[in-house]
Amino acid sequence: QVQVVESGGGLVQAGGSLRLSCTASGSIVSIDHMGWYRQTPGKQRELVATVASDDSTNYSDSVKGRFTISRANIKNTVYLQMNGLKPEDTAVYYCKTALGYGGPLYTYWGQGTQVIVSS
Repeated sequence: QVQVVESGGGLVQAGGSLRLSCTASGSIVSIDHMGWYRQTPGKQRELVATVASDDSTNYSDSVKGRFTISRANIKNTVYLQMNGLKPEDTAVYYCKTALGYGGPLYTYWGQGTQVIVSS
């Protein structure tokens, strides 16, 4: 069993900042990558940012230059620093943990944390 828990969401004014945290725990042997996705009502979940085991990162164009993803290996934790927030960043943010090494990946999701950016 693997548990993924997010925290750090909330309400912020446009231009403000928030930092999301996500920790994976349980039967973890090797993490391939972790990442953040977001979803608004009626839309598909979309990629925000990911960080791989070699610390390489990937960002959606909509957040490049404003958001930064980082991780602390020892604690299986990933952070998302969000600066310059815009109302269109309002969404439920989900953390994904992908486990595996040299074979199939097993994906686990957190329950989500709400981010609301007021104009």
